Formats: sequence, C-alpha cells, structure tokens
Amino acid sequence: MGTAKSVNGTSRAKLKAPPIIANPFPDSPARDYNIAAVDRTLDLLESLARLGPASLAALADSAGCTRTAAFRLLRTLQGRGFTIQDEARGLWRLGARWGALGRAATEQGALAATAMPFLIALGKATGENVYLRVRDGMQSETVAIYQTDPTIRMYSEVGKHGPLHAGSSRILLAFAPEAVQTQLLAQRLNRYTPATRIDSTWIAADLHRIRARGYLITSDEVVAGAVGIAAPIRDAAGAVIAVMHISSPSMRMRPPRPRNLLPQVIEAAAKLSEALGAAVKPVQAGSIQDEATPAGWPVNGGMLTTSRPHTIFR
Repeated sequence: MGTAKSVNGTSRAKLKAPPIIANPFPDSPARDYNIAAVDRTLDLLESLARLGPASLAALADSAGCTRTAAFRLLRTLQGRGFTIQDEARGLWRLGARWGALGRAATEQGALAATAMPFLIALGKATGENVYLRVRDGMQSETVAIYQTDPTIRMYSEVGKHGPLHAGSSRILLAFAPEAVQTQLLAQRLNRYTPATRIDSTWIAADLHRIRARGYLITSDEVVAGAVGIAAPIRDAAGAVIAVMHISSPSMRMRPPRPRNLLPQVIEAAAKLSEALGAAVKPVQAGSIQDEATPAGWPVNGGMLTTSRPHTIFR
C-alpha cells in the first residue's frame, strides 16, 4: 500500500474508500397481501348484488367458486345479518346491515374521495371544471368538484342542490326509479333560462334517449351560457349512482369541441365506474346525431356500462 507524507514529514497510509455495502432491500415484486377467502367472499357479494335474489348455484357459478364454499360463506354472512335466505324458495339476497354500511360510506365521503383522482385527470386533460353529482331525493347534489382554473366561472359548489329535470343531472333522473320519475314529472317544473325544458312529455322521452345512448350534452338549461357534457357513474351492482360532467362557458365550447371532448368524459366515467366495481363494455364508436344534442354537435360513442338495477343506497 502506498504512503503519503504528512505536514510534519512523517509517513502515513493512504485512506481507502469505504467499502460499498450491498442494498439490504433489493428490488423485488410487491408483496401480495390478498387473502383468498376474503376475495371469494367479495366476489360472492358482488354476484349477489348483481343477481339477487338468486340461487346458490347461480351465485357460485357467477363468483367462480364451488357450491360448498359459497354455501359456507353465505351462511357466515347470514349469521352477521349481511345475507338472508328465503327458506321457502332457497334464494339468497343481501341483508339489511348493508344499509348501515352504505350510509356510513356516504357520510364519510367515500364516493367523492374515490372519484377525485378521476375528476383531476379529466380536468387536466380537458382544461375544464369537472363535477360529480348524485341524486338526493327529488334533487341533485354536488359532492365533488375539481376546478382546473380559478378564473373559470364556477357553476356549483360542494353540497349545493339543483334540479333533476334540467342540465346534466337529467342523467340521474333517467336512471332513477320509475316512481321518482313519475312523481317529479307530475310537479310544476321550474324554468331557469329560456332554454329550460319543462314539458313533461318531452322530458320523459328524453329520459329514454339518455338511457339508450349513455351520455348527455346540454346547453343553457340551468345557467345561461353554460354547456355541460356528462356521463353516468355506476356501482358494483350496475346501478347509476352519480353523474360526472364538465361544464364550461359556451364561448369555450363552440363546435366541434363538445364532440371532441365527449369521448374523454365517457372514458373517465367508465374508469371511475370500474374502480367502483362496475362491469363496463366497449361499444362501437360512430357518429351519432342526437335530436337532444344542440344543433351542429354530432357526437361519438365510447365506453358505456351495462344496464343493471338501481342502487339500494340512494
């Protein structure tokens, strides 16, 4: 080993670089924390939400497990009040305790928290404000907002209620129980702008069109000079529980921009629905001239969700 002279002329050994210590935590695949029994239970519950009331055989086939395993899981859930069996027909259904969990999830803002990353992504992609609304009785309620640009006018705020028959919230009315539709359309409907449709016959027909196409574009119906592009959000049972939409001043929404933005809105809604457990399926994209869409705004289909029953939580 070589030596070096110190300041006083004596020799001293050269300092060696410290040895390289191997990383005690080398990169490795992420640990799988899934518990198979819990996975099977959740698959079974999602099947029960989609199919119920249903037989043991149907649920086991849908969940991809044996009838013996399905029976044991259902009996365990039954003991806790989460499933009920009709002894006469042998059919299984969800128990009443899910109602309490659903209310707790709503009160804790589960939907808004889950939706926010998707609202942010859509807002950044489009440069427009993004809203999430749910149905609260005979009104809509804004539960989450992503404001892309503070200078863009806000048309709502979290907690604010609005009409179901006008604007993007008409999607919520389209998928509401028939009793809700009948009761609301029997009332005297408010006109917010000259463009607000209050003819119950026209609205009833438009609800059918919305269910068929799976999206909605509106202009000036609630706020003069505002254009909305909306798509439904579904839960694991396939029920429409919310609507995601972007809203912007009409001066920023001149044709063909609404047509160009629609696929992004539909795709974002589909991704949020998937995150909530909904099954989604692609539809053939094509030019759709919709009589309810403002003139000159042909639109294209993207991702639509399958049609399923209404949620029990709203």
